[in-house]
Amino acid sequence: MLRNVSFEIPQGDFVAIVGPSGSGKTTLLGLLAGLDTPTRGKVILDSHDLTTMSENDRARLRGEKVGFVFQSFQLIPTLTARENIQVPLELQGSDGAAARADELLERVGLGERGHHFPMQLSGGEQQRVAIARAFANAPRILFADEPTGNLDATTGTRIFDLLESLNREAGSTIVLVTHDAVLAQRAARTIRLADGEIVGDTAAAA
Repeated sequence: MLRNVSFEIPQGDFVAIVGPSGSGKTTLLGLLAGLDTPTRGKVILDSHDLTTMSENDRARLRGEKVGFVFQSFQLIPTLTARENIQVPLELQGSDGAAARADELLERVGLGERGHHFPMQLSGGEQQRVAIARAFANAPRILFADEPTGNLDATTGTRIFDLLESLNREAGSTIVLVTHDAVLAQRAARTIRLADGEIVGDTAAAA
């Protein structure tokens, strides 16, 4: 349970949320993305008060502005890796969905695996497909729950580099939950939780 949590994240910031297991990190991420609603208080996402919106309106807002990387991947099992990445683009009626999917597969090191279904991929490969899907429409805000948790150190660093490039090139706000202290140090800001409360909020040294 979260208590007395209040902070603001400017557009274009790169924030890591850290803390021990059970401290409320994933709960906070779900509230920020409008996947859950608080029992009290407000959550403002890009000038929209999520707490006054219907679930359909929140879903529409997420479709327009938000990318989300889930710990459990949530890939569609009947679609190939390439088709999973194309889904958010096709929902927006975007041209060039296949080409964009192929570009992202290359960037996450899976250029030769696009025709495979999720069950034919390792956990780390599925995570990379989930990250590529979240990147597909260059979201204004990207939330990531342990995006490197199933990856080896080398691949985890590559994924973090990709998050940084989205932040830098597209100006997307990145908010990620991570247990990886080394990667967290690369974020511009770190919010630390313990027992449902913020116990630290620090900017990276210039």
